[in-house]
Amino acid sequence: MKAAVIYEFGNFDVFKYEEVSTPDPRPGYVLVKILAAGINRFDHYIREGSVAPELAFPHILGADAAGEVAKLGADVAGFEVGQRVIPVPGFPTDEDEYEIRPAGTAPSFTLPGLGVPGTYAQYIEVPAHWLVDDDTGLSPEEAATLPMALATATRSVKIIGEVKAGDKVLVHSGSGGAGSMQIQVAKALGAEVASTARGDNGVRVARKAGADLAINTSNEDFVERVQAWSGGGADVVIDNLGGDQLAKSIDAARALGVIVAFGFSAGTEATFDVRNFFFGQKTLRGSMASDIEDLKWGLEQVKAGRIKPILDRTLPLREAAQAHKLIANNQIKGNLVLLPWAA
Repeated sequence: MKAAVIYEFGNFDVFKYEEVSTPDPRPGYVLVKILAAGINRFDHYIREGSVAPELAFPHILGADAAGEVAKLGADVAGFEVGQRVIPVPGFPTDEDEYEIRPAGTAPSFTLPGLGVPGTYAQYIEVPAHWLVDDDTGLSPEEAATLPMALATATRSVKIIGEVKAGDKVLVHSGSGGAGSMQIQVAKALGAEVASTARGDNGVRVARKAGADLAINTSNEDFVERVQAWSGGGADVVIDNLGGDQLAKSIDAARALGVIVAFGFSAGTEATFDVRNFFFGQKTLRGSMASDIEDLKWGLEQVKAGRIKPILDRTLPLREAAQAHKLIANNQIKGNLVLLPWAA
């Protein structure tokens, strides 16, 4: 099979598009033919070496895919060849830990493209337990935008942020894959949503995702806008930025509000005035990874029409380097998908 392989950490040019061995599914596993592979910013961080410095090479990146069953390993039931499926974008590899919740706390938890070979390939071997039926009715390209963004958005907004109907929610970077999905999850839960974005095009994408208020941070102060819009501060802030923006996210939350730290695109270190934090009795929570139940709930919202994929563009798998360059330079509004079978 063809795959985009990396042999070292580095810039975009570390990808090698080459022939590798096609997996033969072990007992309890399924061989999935990947029809489309989604790209996440997390893939970029892995490639440059800022996530897993002990990564074993050669390695295939990618956590997201939409595909069809190509072959069943022994003892697999509930799936058939040709069935459309979506691999769960993170799971324990030790069968004895399959029922641990949250799944991300299991010692063997990993992501495709991190601890096991990923989706930047024509096939992937997946434990049947961590495979879900794709009955969304979406094209493979659209479905491939969903798994990680949808599952982690559900986890960060619904489970960690505890967003409920009537809440005022601020989501940062609403034009990106994660932020645009978090907007939709919050809206599906009945919340009102403000979102930050950079530039007029980013604002348009955030509005398309459902934001009631889209703030262009190129020329507006989001703290003042959110406080005025919400009448004193957001109930929940989903901070996809980190760095020096975290202090502003705390300022934008109301007294007793919740701030969910979900990313660090603005930096891995943050400094804030603790007085605002404890006088306001605010809560800071971290959110990482997701459970299979999060993905299933999200897919139910997709089928109900409450959440829609936002696909910016597709590229052939052989152009993985160009795809990562676009992601790193914030040139994608929504999601970018690789096509393993495109010429």
